[in-house]
This record gives sequence, structure tokens and C-alpha cells, in this order.
Amino acid sequence: MSNDWQVAMNWNVGQAVERRNIFVSYHHRGDQGYYDDFSSTFHDQYKAVTDNSIERRIDSSDFTYIMRCIRENYLKGSSCTVALCGRDTPRRRYVDWEIEASLQQQMGLIAVLLPTIESFANGGTAKPARLQDNIDAGYAEWVWWDTLRGNPDLLLSKVEAANAKSKRLIVNNRPRMARNG
Repeated sequence: MSNDWQVAMNWNVGQAVERRNIFVSYHHRGDQGYYDDFSSTFHDQYKAVTDNSIERRIDSSDFTYIMRCIRENYLKGSSCTVALCGRDTPRRRYVDWEIEASLQQQMGLIAVLLPTIESFANGGTAKPARLQDNIDAGYAEWVWWDTLRGNPDLLLSKVEAANAKSKRLIVNNRPRMARNG
């Protein structure tokens, strides 16, 4: 059995149900309430990596060290990254770095567009540029928050679709963000 699965017991039918580990990337100060709601809604279905604000926990300016910590301490064992995209998410360097590390590990990638996301006149939305590159390339999945909250089972199909994508679609050549915008 792959290490990105955790087995939980489904007491209603008396059989084991596999819970996929997912990593949730988000702007901690701006979108904590959405993370809390996401975590409580999907707790029984997924093992979401707990709320670990990397910015507060990794006290270093060495980018190589920070990326190693992200890979080894936060992404390890996860098969998919879910990026909660709110108003300030595109300007957060740690979100960009978490997406970069996820793509380096060829993890699935999903954008959840929060109600606070900045919308453009042409119908587009402001997402982290590296994430947008992968949506445009057909690698990353995306879903509106309200759609997901109205149909929580939809996350399962998004996670499975994201993990099934061809890794050749990954676009990860953008310069990393040096500071928050």
C-alpha cells in the first residue's frame, strides 16, 4: 500500500475506507476561516496536513533549506496539494513555494477559488501565477468554493482527476517569488 494513503474504518458498512493525504496551501492570516471550514468538512474523507504556518515555523532565509523543509516536513506522504485561493493568495511567497515543491514532486494540484478571490472584467480571477500556468496547461484542476461546499463529494473526483493527469503537463519554470507582494 502506498504511503500516501491512510486506512480508516467506515463503521456504517463495516469495511476499511482509504483516506488520501492532501496538503492544503493557503494564506494563513487572510484565509484561516476557510481552511478551518475546509478541514472540518473534509476531515472524515481526507487526512489534511494540519495547520502549520511555514512562515512562522521555518526561521531561515536559506531558500534551499526552506524548500527541503517544505518537501520533507509538510508535503511528504501527500499525493495532492489543494491551494485555497483568496484575495491575497497570489501575493504570498510561501504559497508559491509550496506549489513549486508540489510540482517538483509531481503531486496533483487543485485550486479552490474562495469567495474573496479578485475577479477581472474578462471573467478571470487572480491566482498564484505558477498555479495559473498549470491550470492553463491542463495539469491543475480547479473548483469554486461554493460549488465544493454544496457538493463535498466533488473533492474526491477532483483529487483523483488531479492525480491522474500526465506529469508531462507540469509547468514549473517560473522564477520563484522572492518576497510577498
